[in-house]
Amino acid sequence: MFKDAAAKHLVGVGGVGVIIAILLIFFYLVWVVIPLFRGADMHVVQRFSVPGTGATLHLAIDEQAEIGVRYTEDARAVFFSTANGNILLDQPIPFPPKAKIASFAAAAPASRVVAFGLSNGQVVAARAGFEAKFSEGVRTIVPKTELPLGNEPISMDKKGRALSKLAIQSDGSNITLVAATEDRRLLLTTFEREEALLGEEGKLIAVTNELPAPAEAVEQLLLDPDQKFLYVVEESGFLSRINIKNKQKPTVEERLNVADPGTQVTALEFLSGGISLLVGMNNGTIAQWFPVRDASGNSSLKRIRSFNERNAKITSIAPEYARKGFVAADASGYLGLYHTTAERTLLVTPATSSELKRIAIAPRANALLSEDANGQLAFWRINNEHPEVSWSSLWGRVWYESYDEPKWLWQSSASTNTFEPKFSLMPLAFGTLKAAFYAMLFAVPLSLLGAIYTAHFMSPYMRGLVKPTVEVMGAVPTVVLGFLAGLWLAPFVEEYLPGVFTTLLILPIGVLAFAYSWNKFPLSVRSRIPEGWYGLVLMPVVILLTWGALSVSPWMELTWFGGDMRLWLANDLGIPFDQRNSIIVGIAMGFAVTPTIFTIAEDAIFSVPRTLINGSLALGATPWQTLWRVVLLTASPGIFSGIMIGLGRAVGETMIVLMATGNTPVMDLSMFQGMRTLSANIAVEMPESEVASTHYRVLFLAALVLFMFTFVFNTAAEIVRQRLRRKYSSL
Repeated sequence: MFKDAAAKHLVGVGGVGVIIAILLIFFYLVWVVIPLFRGADMHVVQRFSVPGTGATLHLAIDEQAEIGVRYTEDARAVFFSTANGNILLDQPIPFPPKAKIASFAAAAPASRVVAFGLSNGQVVAARAGFEAKFSEGVRTIVPKTELPLGNEPISMDKKGRALSKLAIQSDGSNITLVAATEDRRLLLTTFEREEALLGEEGKLIAVTNELPAPAEAVEQLLLDPDQKFLYVVEESGFLSRINIKNKQKPTVEERLNVADPGTQVTALEFLSGGISLLVGMNNGTIAQWFPVRDASGNSSLKRIRSFNERNAKITSIAPEYARKGFVAADASGYLGLYHTTAERTLLVTPATSSELKRIAIAPRANALLSEDANGQLAFWRINNEHPEVSWSSLWGRVWYESYDEPKWLWQSSASTNTFEPKFSLMPLAFGTLKAAFYAMLFAVPLSLLGAIYTAHFMSPYMRGLVKPTVEVMGAVPTVVLGFLAGLWLAPFVEEYLPGVFTTLLILPIGVLAFAYSWNKFPLSVRSRIPEGWYGLVLMPVVILLTWGALSVSPWMELTWFGGDMRLWLANDLGIPFDQRNSIIVGIAMGFAVTPTIFTIAEDAIFSVPRTLINGSLALGATPWQTLWRVVLLTASPGIFSGIMIGLGRAVGETMIVLMATGNTPVMDLSMFQGMRTLSANIAVEMPESEVASTHYRVLFLAALVLFMFTFVFNTAAEIVRQRLRRKYSSL
């Protein structure tokens, strides 16, 4: 009694400990994932009057968010502290004394280059510099102004007309300027550096060409950061996209209306990367446009998504430097924080009681400067760690830049900082279920039929040999199975592909034909094989049929498939073939899952009381009738449990799918294509992910989804098992 009580309490403590451990894992996963779905936060750190003189043309902020700079209409660069507004440097931009500023343009925020268009057809460019110096362990940022085009103004218009609109882009080595003159001409100026002796830096040579004139007055000009396309917005809201890859022969690719009916374009900016256009209108709508290719391969701008939280005119848009988010200001004094890929409005907050004129976001997207119509500057701190994540970006089709249509995609990293992360979990969940499906398709028939024969028809001595052998298979490390599948099985199946399919077809037919023929053998021959040993006779038949099918594989491939079945599948049926595909995963994972299902199912079948079996046989039922109507029904709870436990293992399998598939996150039902599963993706990408980054937390979310998969499967299995147990307990 003492031993029984001790065992009872020990088992109870162990069971409760397992439950606690599982709950701790669950709550830890939830704790890591929760920050993904927290909203953004913005708050004002300091407000102060605009430092310096003159109206603001442009605002910018350094990477550390310690120094701001404003370019003014009197051609000055005013550097100031964001903490209190104190002026650190007030430097004039040199230009001819008789000229006046007629236009202004800013390049991509990361370049920090701006340009002033003058009334005499000349241009002066400037660049804000921030140099970090260290003295006695203290860091000091020293602001300065650089002149990337030299100290002398650049003449764009030989006629000397005022440059009413201006656009500039610079990537460090190449600079492009586009200007609209007051007489409605478009001028394109590119800068080439002439060669110099002894490796010295040569002088910049300006080359100016005239572009096709717009149909209406130009409202805004915008150059993409790669300096390949020019976007011209006319006052009616029509936008022309001009291809300037060949600077000598620019072409107008399209002209379309990007404004909503009855509205005007009030703000136009590039999203990070320079592919998408953000179009702000006077009705409060911000639309995202980017080029999309049609079936003929021609690209045209298409409106992808829109944001409209308020009905006030959009006055300024500030895109983030390295993410697909942006901040927008409107005439009612509100600031909005958005993310395009996630199609998410993160925050809309009042900033001032008057109209917001200018905004600038820090390179790290953690700070913001805003200027209102009353001449007040506000310095904001932003907390916006994971804007890329939303329900639609995780599970819905998303229309990513440079794609022809919305898709489910997983691509977490790239070589560029302006990359658009693709965090869709659908391909991974699909790959997980696909791998489990093919594994179960292979394992369930094999293990269940083997369990039925072993428990019900096989002799006790032979069962004593077969059952331990199959159970030992379950101890084989899955990394070994994955290694063999990837390096041996995959090339073998590829080489003998017709023979593999022929084997699957002729094995059942051949075994049935041999069994039928065996019954026609003389009784003297059949009686030599003891009852329960017939499986031993089938082994040579299975080996012979498999060898025959594989032997004729080269002949079949040459005769029916032109010598290469893979090319025949791709060219004639349009089905691409990947060497490490679902067939390989099904076979390899099937071998891993089979021992589990076989052992549990065989034990359940063998445990059916012998009295039930003898009673059925005594009432006249045949062994097969007894099997189907008594044994399997009684053992069904155990059989179902074995299948569901096998399914749970297949869903969570890592090493086999990691080594035996192409490991590509594609959504393709074809058995000739690979996949990437949730577990394999975690194993591959977790070591490379930055701790606490969006990528890192999304991987934990994938682990949570995998946890829920197994929880649902196991719970469903237990519910069904209990119902089957109650239903057939009376047998």
